[in-house]
Amino acid sequence: MEASGNVEVDIEFHPTAKKLVNRCREFFTEVDNLTPGKALEEKLNRDYGPGTPFYDTISTYVRTGLHEGWLASTEIDGPNYRRSKICLPSADTRYFSITSVYMNSEDVYSGQYHAHPYGEINCVVQVEEEGSRAQLMGMQGWQGAGWTSPGPGTHHFPQVRGGALVALFFLPAGRIAYNAEPGMPQPLSV
Repeated sequence: MEASGNVEVDIEFHPTAKKLVNRCREFFTEVDNLTPGKALEEKLNRDYGPGTPFYDTISTYVRTGLHEGWLASTEIDGPNYRRSKICLPSADTRYFSITSVYMNSEDVYSGQYHAHPYGEINCVVQVEEEGSRAQLMGMQGWQGAGWTSPGPGTHHFPQVRGGALVALFFLPAGRIAYNAEPGMPQPLSV
């Protein structure tokens, strides 16, 4: 498995991508001073989870982006593990990057091991709107539709089970590291 480069989706060419980025920019103004971790994960699932205007709008844009072919379009390990960089960190995004990862497996599938130097915020969108069992493993356990938020310094295999989902992940300063190894100690706050 190779890490994809920093080639961004052309949001001027893809109107839905532009809508997604603009909606995320609004979200970043609300979370830019919050630290990824368990407390933020709980807040996001409570205040921005399924059934809220933000989550439902973002989910629609994600599913549309998959259908249009620009979201999670670069294969990492075949067609069931793909990723795309939607935008790099900038002043407009409060220095968050936006990346989409598509994973599809009934059994537990592990993606590319990585670390989050400044933490990570994941919006978990099940591809099938009705009856999906797809879940993403977070630091607090398995998560269906909703959010995970690994804290600064955490590291893990991204794992999926139960079907297809997209993790729309937001990285403070765009920081992600692929030099972490399984078995390394986790920080005190995950």
